[in-house]
Amino acid sequence: MPRNEAGRYRHIEVHPVAGALGAEIRGVNAAGALDDAVIAEIRQAFLDHLVIFFRDQKLTPHEQLAFSRRFGEPMEYPQLKGLTECPLITPVIKLAHEQINCGGGWHSDTTYLAQPPMASMLYAVEIPPYGGDTIFANQYTAYETLSEGLRRALDGLVGVNTSTKADASKTREDRLKAAGVAMKVLTSEHPVARTHPETGRKALYVNQGHTARFKGWTEEESRPLLDYLFQHQVRPELTCRFQWQPGSIAFWDNRCVQHNAVNDYAGFKRLMHRVTLAGDTPR
Repeated sequence: MPRNEAGRYRHIEVHPVAGALGAEIRGVNAAGALDDAVIAEIRQAFLDHLVIFFRDQKLTPHEQLAFSRRFGEPMEYPQLKGLTECPLITPVIKLAHEQINCGGGWHSDTTYLAQPPMASMLYAVEIPPYGGDTIFANQYTAYETLSEGLRRALDGLVGVNTSTKADASKTREDRLKAAGVAMKVLTSEHPVARTHPETGRKALYVNQGHTARFKGWTEEESRPLLDYLFQHQVRPELTCRFQWQPGSIAFWDNRCVQHNAVNDYAGFKRLMHRVTLAGDTPR
C-alpha cells in the first residue's frame, strides 16, 4: 500500500506513478530550507518507491547540490567533467546535431567502480519539444521473479563490469572528445545479486551497459545467461516511464534500479544537470 494511503506521510504528498516503481512527490520546494522531518519522509519515499520525481522546481546548480547533500555525499563523475562553477554538477547534454545521447541503453550508473554510486539526481534544464523520456526498472522484482533454482545459481556468481563496453562507451565519446579527455578503462567486480544495505532486499545487479561476463567465465560462456538476464530485468511490467518537463527532478536508487534515456528527439537539444551520490561496496 502506498505510504500516503496508509497515513505514513505527514509533510509531503506521495503519488505512485506505476505498479512496479516510481512516485511523484508534491509539496516540496527543493530550493528551500527543508526541515529534517521533510527530508526523512523524502528519503523514506525514495526507499519505498526506488525512484521519485519532483515537478516545477527552479534550481541553480548550487541549490541542486545543496538539496542532494541532504541525502548523501556528492562525488565526481569518473568519465565526464562537471560545470566550471560547480564541478560536482555534471551536465548531461545532447546537442541538436548529435546522433547518440548520453545514458542511452539500460544500465545502472558506473558499476565499473569499486564503490558504485548510491543514487543519481537529474534536473531538467532544457528539454526537447517531445521525446527524451527516461525509463526505470525495478531490480528487486527482477531478482524475485526469477526461478528459485536460477536465484540459487546467481547468488554464487560475481559480475565483471567495465567502462569500455561498446554500447555504453560510445554515449560518452562526443563529450570526452570535446573536453579533450582520454577515455579511462575502469573495471570492477560485484555480486550478480546484491543485498541493499538499507532495506536488506536482494536486487539483480548486472546491466547491459557495463557487465561483460561472470568472474571465472569467458565472455562467450557468459553471454547466453547474461542475455537472458538483460531481457528479463527490463520487462515492461517491471518499469515506469517519466516524461520530463523543464524543472523536473528524478532521484533514483542505483543499488536497485536501472534506467534508460530514450534517444528519440533527433534535431533537438536536451540539457540536464546531474548529481551523483557516493555509495558503498556491493555485497
